[in-house]
Amino acid sequence: MPIINRIADFHPEMTEWRHRIHAHPETAFEEHATAELVSELLESFGISVERGVARTGVIGTLKGSVSGRAVALRADMDALHIAEQNDFPHVSRNPGRMHACGHDGHTAMLLGAAKHLAETRNFAGTIHFIFQPAEENEGGARLMIEEAVLEKYPVDAVYGMHNWPGLPVGQFAIQPGPMMAAFDIFEIEIKGRGAHAAMPHLAVDPIVAAAQVVNSLQTITSRNVHPLEAAVVSVTQIHGGDTWNVIPETVVLRGTTRAFSAAVRDQIEPAIHRIADGVCNACGAEMRLRYERRYPPTINSAAETEIAAAAAASLVGETNVKRDLLPSMAAEDFACFLEKKPGAYIWIGNGDAESGAMLHNPHYDFNNAILPLGASYWVRLAETVLAKEGAPAG
Repeated sequence: MPIINRIADFHPEMTEWRHRIHAHPETAFEEHATAELVSELLESFGISVERGVARTGVIGTLKGSVSGRAVALRADMDALHIAEQNDFPHVSRNPGRMHACGHDGHTAMLLGAAKHLAETRNFAGTIHFIFQPAEENEGGARLMIEEAVLEKYPVDAVYGMHNWPGLPVGQFAIQPGPMMAAFDIFEIEIKGRGAHAAMPHLAVDPIVAAAQVVNSLQTITSRNVHPLEAAVVSVTQIHGGDTWNVIPETVVLRGTTRAFSAAVRDQIEPAIHRIADGVCNACGAEMRLRYERRYPPTINSAAETEIAAAAAASLVGETNVKRDLLPSMAAEDFACFLEKKPGAYIWIGNGDAESGAMLHNPHYDFNNAILPLGASYWVRLAETVLAKEGAPAG
């Protein structure tokens, strides 16, 4: 697996950084210790740093030779509210919090790339290293956009990377267009009339209505959305009732929807309202819908996808850059950057999903073996995008 020799030299350092972050996971907008570690390391490399971006984010800026071009490379720093079930030495010390998505590895890889690029400065222009908070659910990228980060740090393109369990070590995956789906959430409150469970004729049973709503919502993807379009409507929570012999007044349903296209996304929300309202009316209950649009779909621009694919291929060969993997219905708030700037999001193989566990699993751990490959990809990408006049990248 060809990697940059100098980056291979500090593989142990990257591993130590990752283990330190993994052992002390911090969730959305709480990444104070992680951000301080990132800031101190960037400054030790000779990179200028701004702290407190979007509350707990960090941006490092590195200038090469004079050029008007600039690129942003982004990694996420936050952990998840998951109780870790591993037993290795770097297991989480923070109960109920865990790096179950590999953001510790993403941060370590970008730090490794920053260290090498600061040493060599084999590029013409400016690199902004974005260490983003709150990717999981809370929209740290959106807050960065709202704080005008891309105006303060103007760039020509922005790039992201995520580890992918199940994709072999030494492989990447990327394609133009959708890579990951839009992420929306919904809450349906169904209000009926409570009664003794032995006297259901005196009630308007919100549990019966809720059960019919859950079943009926499945017709959105099977009967409302075009068969060749992708969509997901998943009810993930049902809350109602407190005891065996009481029909409750209310039931609350919560869930998530996913789609790749704006048209499908626009179709889902009114369909949920129509179905839930119709079912509840038929049952004599009332319904209130709260629908929140969280993340847009992650859409790679064509030109930047080819640049990213070429940078990956320079390390692992074209056959190991997969161009035909299906996009994921999971979501990624890097999409907010891609709404503002051209760019590309790539997956790096994390290896066997069974032994290493899938993302958001309490047994997951980032694969240390890919740290130098990911850092080498960032370096090759930056040197390609910001190549010096007349000089080959690398």
